[in-house]
Formats: sequence, structure tokens, C-alpha cells
Amino acid sequence: MIVECRSVSKQFPKRLAVEALDLDVPPGLCFGVLGPNGAGKTTTLKMIYGVMPPSAGSIRVFGIDVTSNARAVRARLGVTLQENSLIQDLSPLENLRVFGRFHLLAKNAIEAQAQELLDFLDLRSHASVPVAKLSGGFKRRLAVALSLMNRPELLILDEPTTGLDPAIRQVLWQRVRDLRAAGTTVLLTTHYMEEAEQLCDRLVILSKGKVVADGSPARLIRSLLAPQVLELDVPVAADSKVLGDLNGVQRRRNGTRVSIYVKDAGALLERIRYRNGRGCEHRHGLAIRATNLEDVFLKLTGSSLEIGEPEIIAWES
Repeated sequence: MIVECRSVSKQFPKRLAVEALDLDVPPGLCFGVLGPNGAGKTTTLKMIYGVMPPSAGSIRVFGIDVTSNARAVRARLGVTLQENSLIQDLSPLENLRVFGRFHLLAKNAIEAQAQELLDFLDLRSHASVPVAKLSGGFKRRLAVALSLMNRPELLILDEPTTGLDPAIRQVLWQRVRDLRAAGTTVLLTTHYMEEAEQLCDRLVILSKGKVVADGSPARLIRSLLAPQVLELDVPVAADSKVLGDLNGVQRRRNGTRVSIYVKDAGALLERIRYRNGRGCEHRHGLAIRATNLEDVFLKLTGSSLEIGEPEIIAWES
């Protein structure tokens, strides 16, 4: 295992951020850590890369105890933090050279790796532009490039694409896929369910500092919810009139919008049509889709994955 956490807890003065966490990250995977704000994601990452000691338990990375030899661990990993840490007056190329010297790389190795990363992260066109003049997307690419200067065996990405436009996000997704294909292990936190579903081979979902699910996105979706969702708008007062008896069927309500999880959404749609007459699709905004990772997340945590205060979601069955 690249990362092994055993009964890891982190106690702050007023709250328990992580509780009895067991975590195994195999080599060569993109491994996700998901959870609402305050679930313990960033705290877990900080303990893994050795800048925050656990209150209890043990953490081994590359087989090394992080608490006793954090320097040896950090020499073999790269970290992209939520906030970019860049030298604003220097260009991307100059930032890469400085970071290479931080890792005590030889001068020729620094230059070769810097040039390779400029191409890998599509930074060549802005290689000589001061960082202060770069867009947010280019700054984020540079932050990832810096974390790769030492050719890490483990790359830790803490919400790497938050705030980026979809096109830039897709570029970074492809770079993560390329790194994984080349054998780099990636440990990822994200606020985007689509990102986790696209990139992660395996993930854990945290809620209130505890692991509430562990597995591949496909397995979690398949094991926890029916495969199809029928969505419609219906006030609480009209629920039984519009839907009839749905005992034993899992559903989620967010305001007037109801999501119903079933094996055959088409059959349920026909039943609702028969019950409510012509035009009900338009009146109630009926739609059918496949169950996804966000549905699983909402079921397990009871709240939306949002930056800021999470929205509480009601479930019924």
C-alpha cells in the first residue's frame, strides 16, 4: 500500500475532525476522499503528508511512519493545495526552477523537468509571463506542475479544479489520467461529483469525520441505490395524489423537486401518466436519468457537496 491509516483520529479543541479512520491507498490508482464541508477531508490529507500530527493512530506512507520521518515521505510526494502557492513576480519557468532547487535537484535535471512540465500542463505559451498576470486556470496548472517537479510517487490534489471553467477542468482531468497511466498514485479531494466519478478508481466518503462508504464509484452506485431516477416537481401536499402509493421505494425531496429511485423508471412514468392524465410531463417537469455518484453522496451524508454551508436533503422510503 502507498498509504496506510490505522485508527487515525484528529482532535481539535472544540471538535473531533477525524475519528478512527482506516484507509488503504493501493499503488497506481486515483483514490478519492469526498465529504461535505467539515467532514475531515483536508485534515486527513494534512496528516498523510506530514504537516499535521494525528491525535491517535498511525499513518504510514511508502511504508514509512509519517510522524517519525515526515521529511523522507515528503521527498517522494507532491502536493497541490487548495490555495495556489506561487511566486507572483516570477514566470512559470522561473517558479519551476526555484521549486526544483527546493528539492535539491541537479541543475540539468531541473531544466529538463521544467521544460517537460511546461509541455505536459500546456504552459509553454505563457512560460515567460509573470505569474501575477496569468489567469486562474494557468495559475492552477502551474500549481500542479510545481507539485510534479520531484517526479512524485504519490500526488496529493486538494480540490484542484475548484473555481475553474469546464474547459480548464477537462485539461487537468486528462493530465491526472495521464499521470495515473504512467504509474503515479493520485490522492484527490474534490467538490465535484462528476470529477470524482470520472477520475477515481476508488474512493471513500467521509461524514462527520468517519468513513461511511468505501469502493469504486460504480460499485457504490450499484450497491446503494436503484439504477434509474425519475425526477418531478410536486408539492408535499400533492404528493400522494400525484404519485400514489410508493411504499418501500427510496426517494429524495429537495423543496418541490422529488427524485424517485427505481429499477424501471419508464414503467413508473407510465403509471404517473395514467394517474394524472395528458400533459402531466410538462406540469410536473418529469425527467428520467441514470443514478449517479451525487445521489449516493446525498444518501450517505444527508447534505449536498457545496462550497459554503451544505444544504440538508430529506430522504424517504
